[in-house]
Amino acid sequence: MHLTILGASGATGQQLIQQALDRGHTVTAVARNPDSLPATGHDDQLSRVRADVRDTDALGRALKDATTIISALGIPSRDQVGVLTAGARGAVAAAPERIIWMGAFGTGASADAAGALTRTLLRAMGAELTDKVTADTTILDAGGVVFHCGPLSAGPLSEHRRTVDLSQAPHRLFPARVSRATVAAAMLDAAETPDLRGGTYVPLDR
Repeated sequence: MHLTILGASGATGQQLIQQALDRGHTVTAVARNPDSLPATGHDDQLSRVRADVRDTDALGRALKDATTIISALGIPSRDQVGVLTAGARGAVAAAPERIIWMGAFGTGASADAAGALTRTLLRAMGAELTDKVTADTTILDAGGVVFHCGPLSAGPLSEHRRTVDLSQAPHRLFPARVSRATVAAAMLDAAETPDLRGGTYVPLDR
């Protein structure tokens, strides 16, 4: 399978790249600075493409032949609010067969599952929250799959990892942390499951 990964130079994006290559897939890694991507041991299976998701033309060229897009985009700084919405609109405009998107637990579709305290704390994000919700909605409206993750950690891939839908999401005072490795594995599992179409899911370490 060929996968196109947005936000490839971030910590979760790098997990996606390495795990995808280890699974035998080929990858196009899209990043503002693809030269910063480390060696993978499978560089013959990896193409690096330079594009800023806020540059509509550049993103369109990067995604022109994409069949499966996986996004690990985040908001690097407050002056880059809007990057998620721009990326989501670009991904949908490319009309791939599948889009798999990383979002945040407690926002949008998972707000009720997260509980009142988390919802209250997340409101302080202001425009960042709006960006996240708008991007998720754009992907869901196009039939894509969205993963709502708790706070991300640098921990290892959990041998007890699982993915649940919102009806099975654990109700805690605060969302459970989840490793970036586990999130990447869950998103790749989704890419490898052709009949998984649409909806919001939650990756968990246990």
